[in-house]
Amino acid sequence: MPVWVLTGSQMRERDRWATGVVGLPEMVLMENAGRQVAVLARRLLGETVGKRVWIFAGQGNNGGDGLVAARYLAKAGVEVEIFLLAPGEKMRGAAAENLHICRQIGLAPVEINAAGGLGGLYPRCGEVSLVIDAILGTGLSGPVRGFGAEVINFLNKCGRPILAVDLPSGLEADTGACPGPVVRAQDTVTMDLPKIGLCLHPGAGQAGRLWVAEIGMPPGAPLPEPGVFLTTPARLTSLLTPRPRESHKGTYGRVLVVAGSRGMYGAAVLAGKGALYSGAGLVTLSVPAGIQALVAAQVAEAMSHPLGPASADCLGWGAKGDIVQLLAQSDVLALGPGLGGGEDTAALVRSLLPGLALPLVLDADGLTALEARAELLAKIPGPVVITPHPGEMARLCGLTVAAVQAQRLDLARQKAAEWGVTLVLKGARTVIAAPDGQAALNPTGNPGLATGGTGDVLTGLIAGLIGQGLSPFRAAVAGTFLHGAAGDLAAKEKGEAGMLAGDVATYLPAARRALERGRDLVPFWQQLPWG
Repeated sequence: MPVWVLTGSQMRERDRWATGVVGLPEMVLMENAGRQVAVLARRLLGETVGKRVWIFAGQGNNGGDGLVAARYLAKAGVEVEIFLLAPGEKMRGAAAENLHICRQIGLAPVEINAAGGLGGLYPRCGEVSLVIDAILGTGLSGPVRGFGAEVINFLNKCGRPILAVDLPSGLEADTGACPGPVVRAQDTVTMDLPKIGLCLHPGAGQAGRLWVAEIGMPPGAPLPEPGVFLTTPARLTSLLTPRPRESHKGTYGRVLVVAGSRGMYGAAVLAGKGALYSGAGLVTLSVPAGIQALVAAQVAEAMSHPLGPASADCLGWGAKGDIVQLLAQSDVLALGPGLGGGEDTAALVRSLLPGLALPLVLDADGLTALEARAELLAKIPGPVVITPHPGEMARLCGLTVAAVQAQRLDLARQKAAEWGVTLVLKGARTVIAAPDGQAALNPTGNPGLATGGTGDVLTGLIAGLIGQGLSPFRAAVAGTFLHGAAGDLAAKEKGEAGMLAGDVATYLPAARRALERGRDLVPFWQQLPWG
């Protein structure tokens, strides 16, 4: 089963369905959620006796979850203090009932407000083992202001570990945006399913370790269709099946890589290695004739084919005939890495696109050729995967990089549908969007991948997986996961700083082997089972 990722409104729809259609009382869901907060808090605390926990609760259901957690922690011997950010009479529904229960059992919440309450807490921060942020939930839109902002700033300054309930207060659930002050949590326990804002930066950086808590949501609760999911090892093992004993090199696809130019022949090398290490059967590197010897010396396992005259250091119109002949012998084309930005090269790329019936992975200078002409993507006959980084995406869309980064998921889904492509928007938590609106968020990878050439490896890798029979979307999902996992394995061995693109390519077989063996590939979230 996929791990679906929801917006705040989609999560509220699941809650309404559970209470309004199924008839599950709101108190039950809140009880289960608060209990899970307490379970995780106890895990983080270790020994509970003698530990002090502060719980800051808002007036909504998020605050109600915190009140339930207070009961369970107090029962376990924790010294609990509850601070309400609004008068108790403003609480409604299950949250109000849980406030009444807390008062009845001697857990007397203290109401704090702008007139005072925080000043006396600063000297006491050192007494506290854990702070629970149960102030704001998924309904937030826009920056937190006034006393709420003051409390968030206090929590960030108090110097104690913070456990956020559902998501750090101040964070936008749908985007991961931080429009104002946001709690910096060491851990976040989110209910039922992850929220998009916890999986995309900058919000992901505010959440710390992410825990997804089972709260007893009834089977059949609504999910968006098409939806967004997190790529998991379990999802990929069904795609990357074992290789039959009787297979041969022709079984695993013929990948054509058209790439490279003088000064950037390494891009062709890295794309070729990405395809080879994906498990592709036959890889042909078609490069300008002037650099063929350099490329062939670096990738002995691939075939190489010279394009243009012997002195050619970049590709132009004269290479089209040879490329068309090579396409007839190939299953997939990877086009663009290191081609160079000359107009003749761009014109060659544009001239090839209308006749491409086989799958295409288009990257780097192949995308540069379509600046201000992105509509040409929709006219390519065969299936297309594009793999832009934020700068390339900005140029394709006529936007700034900041605008792209502010709407990564929505923009990728919109343009994938508009252009009829599988769109891989690279970066921290790479977004993979299909033409039908389905999208995946990639959980693997680290800052060590932010170095030249890693994108070329990914291009070859995705092409290699398509050559082995995966659909473009599945190849893009699997490729980004394995690419990031290889980077994670390389970082474990070498460290993030100084890790090279060639290291990522080299670790691809190890990443796939770890996946097949069911080993942990460093997911950024953990499931908190019912307990």
